[in-house]
Amino acid sequence: QVQLVESGGGLVQPGGSLRLSCVASESIFSSGSIFSYTMGWYRQALGKQRELVAAITSSGMTNYADSVKGRFTISRENAKNTVYLQMNSLKPEDTAVYYCNLVISWRAGGVFSDWGQGTQVTVSS
Repeated sequence: QVQLVESGGGLVQPGGSLRLSCVASESIFSSGSIFSYTMGWYRQALGKQRELVAAITSSGMTNYADSVKGRFTISRENAKNTVYLQMNSLKPEDTAVYYCNLVISWRAGGVFSDWGQGTQVTVSS
């Protein structure tokens, strides 16, 4: 079973930057048993529902929430089984727990989905 571990959260001032990392326990990016996958970053602010921030597919397509377009960038480093979320020009409203999500479609059929444990991002002066 693939496990996800996030890191990189913390406290940053408005206008600052952070880079979140999500490391998968297995080499999913080059696995021949995988038909396709999507790795995404979600966030959940206090008292609010979890929302999609950004996602990247196995074909390299990316998708961003309107609120982060132009400020956040999702990328992956296959050799390190890692997906990153570069967050620039951070705003107080970006404060939330950020979660990594993985959805795999297997060549043999079936779908697997898992979440990381989350990492806190706080934007405050």
